[in-house]
Amino acid sequence: MSAAHVQSEDFDVEDPKLTRFDLVKEGARRDGVEIVHYAPRFPVPGTAREKRIVRSISLLFGLAGLLGLAFVVAYIAWPWTYKDGFNIHKFYTPVLGLTMGLSLLLIGVGMISWGKKLLPEEIAVQERHDGGSPVDERKITGETMLNMVDELGVKRRPLLGMAALAGMAPLGVVLAAPLVGGLINDPHHHGNPLIHTGFLPGKDGAPIALARDDGTLITPADVSVGGQMTVFPALFEDGEFVGSSNEYADSPTLLIHLRDEDAQALHENLGHVPGNKGLPWGNFVAYSKICTHAGCPASLFEQQTSRLLCPCHQSQFNILDNARPIFGPATRRLPMLPLAVQNGNFVAGVQQPDGSVVGSDYKVPIGPGFWERP
Repeated sequence: MSAAHVQSEDFDVEDPKLTRFDLVKEGARRDGVEIVHYAPRFPVPGTAREKRIVRSISLLFGLAGLLGLAFVVAYIAWPWTYKDGFNIHKFYTPVLGLTMGLSLLLIGVGMISWGKKLLPEEIAVQERHDGGSPVDERKITGETMLNMVDELGVKRRPLLGMAALAGMAPLGVVLAAPLVGGLINDPHHHGNPLIHTGFLPGKDGAPIALARDDGTLITPADVSVGGQMTVFPALFEDGEFVGSSNEYADSPTLLIHLRDEDAQALHENLGHVPGNKGLPWGNFVAYSKICTHAGCPASLFEQQTSRLLCPCHQSQFNILDNARPIFGPATRRLPMLPLAVQNGNFVAGVQQPDGSVVGSDYKVPIGPGFWERP
């Protein structure tokens, strides 16, 4: 009786006459699996057809690697900053999606082709069984795993192995690039949108004025008692107002003119958040409109209840208590913008005893929490 037909109860896994496949079949048999058909795709290695298939699959992996590399290059070097009009900047996101999508697609097609055209044909029948496995099945399991490596044919098809490695290596870089890039970029760097908004003073320290969405500046008389107004940083480029553009989408702020009794309540509660002392101006207070839950615009102001509501997930903030969240999923207060008046207009800054104004951005980061929020 050949080694391949030895019954399980008489099977010696240490028998030197056994081939690796004999151990594989025995392991399958002990698990209730009978391999009834097994045939290599290419019994004679190195045929012209096999080489042609290997080259075509290698080409798929190679193209996947090039596309993955193109993603990394675009992610690092592409001029991604948004600009209006038709320009190359608009293709940044589509290029990233196209290169990554095609790379993953080619990897998948390559793996499927490898399995369909190069791996051996196999038919197995399995019976259900209960109970644990004997100790000597450790060796059988190990040999089964090694046999799977042999079936891949990497040893006798080095081109295929190198192509697969070359194709998947850039894909690994693709997955790591955003994470590594986020670790390299210091979020506390001057002007970083994770920390600062458009109200960040320039190099001269001059405060940034508050403006409407058309760029006109705002005076205290422009906001009625109990009223509110959405304001933006008064920033201009080539004479055009850009403070309300996508570039400064983190800057929308709600300027509120409180009634006397409400303003008194707010000033009494400023001590709950020491960093907010001195930030309101008279009966005026300004809060970031970026909800601290998911970044939606918290823009529904209820004058009677002194609540600011976010329409996305119904978070509510008490504007008389430093915009403390009192309902909904938000757990962090809305940041307060320092307010002052200079030349009759509202600016983002802190009024000094001598009447001068020191420009200031928000004292804490705006928006939802992130990995390095102070």
